[in-house]
Amino acid sequence: MKTIQIGFTISVLAFLLGCSKSSIDETWEGLKFPAHFPPPVYEMKDNPVTKAGFELGKKIFYDPILSKNNTISCGSCHIQSSAFTHHGHDLSHGINDQLGKRNALPIQNLLWQTSFFWDGGVHNIDLISLNPIQNPVEMDEDPQQVLLKLKNHAEYPALFKKAFGTEEINTARFLQALSQFMAMLISSNSKYDQYKRGELSLSAEEMEGLQIFKSKCSHCHAGELFTDNSFRNNRLSSQFNFDKGRYEISLIPSDIGKFKVPSLRNITLTAPYMHHGQIGTLEGVLDHYALNVKNSSTLDSSLISNQGLGINLDAQEKKRIVSFLNTLTDETFIKNTHFSE
Repeated sequence: MKTIQIGFTISVLAFLLGCSKSSIDETWEGLKFPAHFPPPVYEMKDNPVTKAGFELGKKIFYDPILSKNNTISCGSCHIQSSAFTHHGHDLSHGINDQLGKRNALPIQNLLWQTSFFWDGGVHNIDLISLNPIQNPVEMDEDPQQVLLKLKNHAEYPALFKKAFGTEEINTARFLQALSQFMAMLISSNSKYDQYKRGELSLSAEEMEGLQIFKSKCSHCHAGELFTDNSFRNNRLSSQFNFDKGRYEISLIPSDIGKFKVPSLRNITLTAPYMHHGQIGTLEGVLDHYALNVKNSSTLDSSLISNQGLGINLDAQEKKRIVSFLNTLTDETFIKNTHFSE
């Protein structure tokens, strides 16, 4: 079997879209992901990516056929130039201009995530798409109705045949095609990544910011993915009647007010921040942690110390951290035409 060696995002897609049919249909044994990333969580062997499968998933991702009135696609709220989130919208607009109750998370590096959405209510990439399709304020559609529309479409039966061998369109194939596209949305070529690969150096201010970040932020935003995939309460709200976060999935009282720790990759592109999009700037986020954290029965223990609540940050430290966070922007990722509509 041919070994596929890939260093970062642009290599992944350049390979996939440039290979012959025989090689891209092989499984992904031997695939080398970014060397400084941990092993992926998703089982690629259960849904090996092919050129035809990737292209089918991309077409579905950008097709408003997924919504009840054919107006909203996945790409409507997950825009490439914003790291596949909805920049500038605290809450995304769904069908009939309805608003959801949470900020849209970016779609990037999903292969390494153990759960999805702010409350972690989904545990497999293959099931992600069912959530927005069925949500009454997002796409408000019945998945069976989506399949019917795809079956009656002029192009999709042939595309499914090309990707899966026959024209059959079923739930598993539909979801796996979307997964093949989303799985390839790998962001690993930021200035920080190039620094990690020894290709360039960070400035003195960026390096100082990295050290401050490691000391004061990395207990939650851990590792090369800049998240530990945990759920924590940062006391952004004084009450949780509107949205109780993880508790709405687990029904465990100690989970009230806890939300998933998001990755900080491409963070400069994904404002506004936090689960309800309440904070518009990175400076505002750091001000919250330094000045505005209030106590709560489920407040994360990392925000409680002998010095008080929150994280001890002075103005210079905040500036240095923002300088470092700017190095996590991946221009290759947001400009890769293979991902574009």
